[in-house]
Amino acid sequence: MVPERSFTTMTASSRSSLLFVALLAAGPVIGQAQEVPALPAPFTNNAVASGRTSLGWTLFSALGVDSTKRWSGIARRAFSWTPGATQWTELPPVPGPVGRLASSAAVVRGRLYVFGGYSVDSAGGEVSHASVDIYDPSTSQWTAGAPIPIAVDDMVAGVYNDSLVYLVSGWHDTENVANVQLYDVVHDRWSQATPFPGTAVFGGSGEIAESMIVIVDGARRARRGPKYVMAPQSWAGMIDPRDATNIMWTELGRHPGAPRYRAAASPCGSLVVIAGGTANPYNYDGIGYDGRPSSPVAQVIAFDTRTGGWRELAAAPRATMDHRALAIDGARAMLVGGMRDPQRVAADVVTWTLDSCTR
Repeated sequence: MVPERSFTTMTASSRSSLLFVALLAAGPVIGQAQEVPALPAPFTNNAVASGRTSLGWTLFSALGVDSTKRWSGIARRAFSWTPGATQWTELPPVPGPVGRLASSAAVVRGRLYVFGGYSVDSAGGEVSHASVDIYDPSTSQWTAGAPIPIAVDDMVAGVYNDSLVYLVSGWHDTENVANVQLYDVVHDRWSQATPFPGTAVFGGSGEIAESMIVIVDGARRARRGPKYVMAPQSWAGMIDPRDATNIMWTELGRHPGAPRYRAAASPCGSLVVIAGGTANPYNYDGIGYDGRPSSPVAQVIAFDTRTGGWRELAAAPRATMDHRALAIDGARAMLVGGMRDPQRVAADVVTWTLDSCTR
């Protein structure tokens, strides 16, 4: 296990822009040590989300690709699990004629929201989707939300005030976009927020803690060599409480470790925790755009929105990659499915205790 280390990486101007969060109080979070069963089948690049629903705390997995890692294995299947259950419950399939990869999901006001993603046809053609699919556990039914204005996949998603969902950057059909698309869950409508000022990417990682969006890394189109390469970067965006479309972006210092592609992220109190991933961007088969198999990492890092610094936390018990989100219940972290070496699609849930979460 790697002992926790702190990294103070922000510039003076960055610290001043985040000064007000330094007054937030911190306290320990007590986790639940409970085994989580494996998914009914192996899935990777599946949309994962967790939160309070009518069933209590609920963990969801939807869409993704199965162990074939082929276009024909991209699924519409969805599952849920609640603590105490010995197995996952299979839900009605996610609506739509085909399965999708690289979707993002969130639990907001007790319902599961699944955003975007892309489909692959038999010829290898890829299409980004604008779908917003909403699952209500109280009725076990899916409904449709207003479509995303710019269809995206492989974006970063975060929830603010249990009512607004931000989709940051991502891929749209043929290129990355810098848009920050804001979905109002209550009114089922979209608006455009302050664009992401960093390098537009797909496969980046991040989340929202308190009022801050944290975004790291991802892949960009290369000028030469492999088609896509890593874009090392770290950004924080402060959401204006008076106007949620107004975001004050600040570039952060380098985070610990190598750049990350398709790492899992989650808020945990004042922290944005980022776990796993790889330093070598790849297509959905796990083979890098440079032709080399991508290898997962076990490193876990966190950005503290109170102090404006990076931390390196104790590593996850297994190296894993190809994730959409990290689920956290109390101080218990969960990585659902994904890929292990050598690019093996997994059904199990990697769990460990985060002893550094703060409220």
